[in-house]
Amino acid sequence: MKNLFLSALAIATIAFTSCDSDDQATIVQTNTTTDDSNVVVTGEIAGKVTWSADKIYQLRRRVVVVDGGELTIEAGTIIKAEKGTGSLASTLIVARGGKIFANGTKDAPIIMTTVEDNIEIGQVAGTNLDENDRGFWGGLLILGKAPCSFKQNVTELQIEGIPVSDTNGLYGGNIADDNSGVIKYVSIRHGGAEIGEGNEINGLTLGGVGSGTVINHVEVVGNVDDGVEFFGGTVNASNLIVWGQGDDALDIDQAYSGTIKNAVVVLGAASDHALEIDGPEGNATGSFTIDGATLYGNTETEKGEIADYRSDATGLTKNIRVLDFKDNSDVELDNNGVAQNFIDKKLSFENWNVANTVFVEKVKKDENDVAVESTIITPDFTEQAKDWTNDTATGADTSVFGWSLTGINNNALLAK
Repeated sequence: MKNLFLSALAIATIAFTSCDSDDQATIVQTNTTTDDSNVVVTGEIAGKVTWSADKIYQLRRRVVVVDGGELTIEAGTIIKAEKGTGSLASTLIVARGGKIFANGTKDAPIIMTTVEDNIEIGQVAGTNLDENDRGFWGGLLILGKAPCSFKQNVTELQIEGIPVSDTNGLYGGNIADDNSGVIKYVSIRHGGAEIGEGNEINGLTLGGVGSGTVINHVEVVGNVDDGVEFFGGTVNASNLIVWGQGDDALDIDQAYSGTIKNAVVVLGAASDHALEIDGPEGNATGSFTIDGATLYGNTETEKGEIADYRSDATGLTKNIRVLDFKDNSDVELDNNGVAQNFIDKKLSFENWNVANTVFVEKVKKDENDVAVESTIITPDFTEQAKDWTNDTATGADTSVFGWSLTGINNNALLAK
């Protein structure tokens, strides 16, 4: 078992050994604070620990709030993660039964970033990195005991991004109102370290997180993989903003059954979809709601689509505003199952404001999951959809994002 060291001494050096099966070696690490303002942390948080705004906390490899542990992060605290890939990637994980209380404010948000970032105590942004700087560290993972829909109908699974040897990476269960704590006014920047070829960590990963957890005013900037990904669970989240992610901005999987309310996506040059929505993987079902989102695309890059609905997804997407995408950017119904859900009104769309051409592809696939036929459905979604409008009031309330790095750097865009 790894240990956690927090020190406020001017100079403290503690050596310890740790061996993971992933590492294939015994690691001797030195935990040193060079002054009162910098604290290196690694290993497990098993009791109650508070991180304060007068220090910068430096993550070294995986830091895990284990079952029964509680981590409180004061408003205005800066957390910087060391570089690393694979099993050496620095991440902050809240395991099942652990809790995090990250109570930032709009005037003093909590910043999670990389040691490469020159941001200092009391600041909300550094000067040397932007949304195109990605992959310096892992990300924030919250794992809970709420229901998910897994293949073979298992009740728990190892979250992507964490080696299977670390059982703190398990998520899922049967407690719908499970409580993992509070995440408010938190900005997660420059993450998505690769743990294997084509396998990166999301900015904020929510695995089986229950409705007792509070998540609002969260930002992800410059992540290699997805911005925020919901793996099952029932948690509700509001006022989310994602800028310049490498894959999808908001991603739903494994029958997520909560509500995402008031979200903004600003695609960058490397971004793929603004929304990627998957359904159940097992017999358990669930229905999501996305209510109020503004999606900003770009017209310069080959990538960058509006949304992709896949894998028997069921739910409601409403009050959506789409801006600045290419004329051929689309909303896809990506297999026969999800297209049938659309026809059966199990997957529905209400009150979309689309500033440029949009169409939906109903894609027929063969036994190898290869697309063999596409049918364009007109923008009014025939009789299955409601109220496609030109009402500019549709979408997110962007005024609540002035605290974020995205809001600071894209004020004119969000004011459209």
